[in-house]
Amino acid sequence: MTIREARPGDARAIAEVHLASWKTTYRGIIAQEYIDGLRVEEGMARWETRLTEGKPTVFVAEDEAGIFGFAAGGAIMHPVDGYQGELGAIYLLASHQGKGAGAALVRRMAGELRRQGFANIVVWVLRENPACGFYARMGGVKVAEQGIEIGGTTLPEIAFGWADLGVLCGE
Repeated sequence: MTIREARPGDARAIAEVHLASWKTTYRGIIAQEYIDGLRVEEGMARWETRLTEGKPTVFVAEDEAGIFGFAAGGAIMHPVDGYQGELGAIYLLASHQGKGAGAALVRRMAGELRRQGFANIVVWVLRENPACGFYARMGGVKVAEQGIEIGGTTLPEIAFGWADLGVLCGE
């Protein structure tokens, strides 16, 4: 497995991982009609723009078969008092979960955000997302709650925070 910075040519693979992850992670949490309406081409266009502009920072996880995961982060987009940075997205194909790639992506992102001058981060997660346990095991602490509208339904989400990025960087 390799973790590297994403390039504009990775947009399709990132969009494919993003969509496949939504289909497996959010089944029964987000309305199925909404998930079924998502298209790789639309996601690809968004990721091409993001990767071309260089914001947010994006890393991909890949092996000999190609990209199977990614993480995106930068300045906080959904404010939480006392926090500066945000892990805005992290997704892995179900076949690659539980093998250390998610933790490697989080650590790499934390190191980069720290290098950029961020002291701390949050990640917003749907409350019913099974990944909540992953963030808690990584040392994240619940620091906020809010609702988010997805597909016409307001769903509860929680923010896990790391007050010191050094924790995620192994310091």
